[in-house]
Amino acid sequence: MKQIYSILVLIFITCSACAQQTDSEIKAEDPIDINYTTEVVVPDLNIPWGMVFLPDGSMLITEKSGEIIRFKNDKKTTIDGVPEVYVRGQGGLLDIELHPDYPNTGWIYLSYVSSEGEGDGGNTAIMRAKLKDDTLIEKQMLYKASPNSKKGQHFGSRIEFDNEGYLYFSIGERGQRDVNPQDITRDCGKIYRLNDDGSIPSDNPFIDTPNAKTAIFSYGHRNPQGMAKNPITGAIWVNEHGPKGGDEINIIEKGKNYGWPIISYGINYSGTPFTDITEKEGMEQPLFYWVPSIAPSGMTFISSDIYPEWKGNILVGSLKFSYLERLELKNNKVIKREKLLNGMGRVRNVIQGPDGYIYVAIEGKGIVKIIPNK
Repeated sequence: MKQIYSILVLIFITCSACAQQTDSEIKAEDPIDINYTTEVVVPDLNIPWGMVFLPDGSMLITEKSGEIIRFKNDKKTTIDGVPEVYVRGQGGLLDIELHPDYPNTGWIYLSYVSSEGEGDGGNTAIMRAKLKDDTLIEKQMLYKASPNSKKGQHFGSRIEFDNEGYLYFSIGERGQRDVNPQDITRDCGKIYRLNDDGSIPSDNPFIDTPNAKTAIFSYGHRNPQGMAKNPITGAIWVNEHGPKGGDEINIIEKGKNYGWPIISYGINYSGTPFTDITEKEGMEQPLFYWVPSIAPSGMTFISSDIYPEWKGNILVGSLKFSYLERLELKNNKVIKREKLLNGMGRVRNVIQGPDGYIYVAIEGKGIVKIIPNK
């Protein structure tokens, strides 16, 4: 009976998926012609989680274990003054981002897991600091999710600024799907929005809701590990891990509920269902979802003229299948998927640098630059 029930569940999930775009309709293809080469520009990194370029051309790279590395002129320097990081499971030192007006403000933003606050274990925190003589100074914690937990999963956490200078960041639901993501009085399973100094914007959606966490901008998320600003519309896009199936790309809108775990195109890792619906009034549908899951990580839009055939596409790293996925868009719909860097390693992050080139963080390898063939 168990086998028959599992088959019926899978049939239901497959039939429900027919209404939306998934990789059952659009397969990730190997490229017909490899029209690029790669160069390892920063070698010998373990789990490079975040990366950003400074105005002098150097790169700051976060290692999940708790180090920030500055790379310039083929030399690595370890940054001092990094906050104490609680490393457990998927958690550690995570993303890094510059203030939109960094040359004038000097602020650098970090997401990491901190043990400060209520309870044992840790939870995701956002800090800003300045860099002087390869040391972080003027450190200010802007947000700390609570309570702490010894669970090792679903910390998020990406950072992005929008065109108005608001700071967005993600925190996963910390493995408590039936408690956190649908409850706006609790942290976790949310996208948050702050002013650049950590204060709460006066027009945040739940600013006047009793007992709500007023930094919340959207809710009903599982574990968003990719976040990027659409360079054309200015909208914040995220990708997030589903369970077994149901990884998603979502366009984040103020106050919206993205459904986890009430609706999903995935099932439990054991193969059993946890919900029997994929749509519900008042809950957002993903722009795109993957079945099977690819375990999406960093994400970026291509706006550079260096890649004319890819311009306007998005790139998403796959941790599960060890490749970089290129998704071609038309009218906010995915019309083609292609595998890049297939088999090179678990892709943790991808950014477009200020020089217009694509840089990819690969676990156990380093930072790889994609160079188009002439």
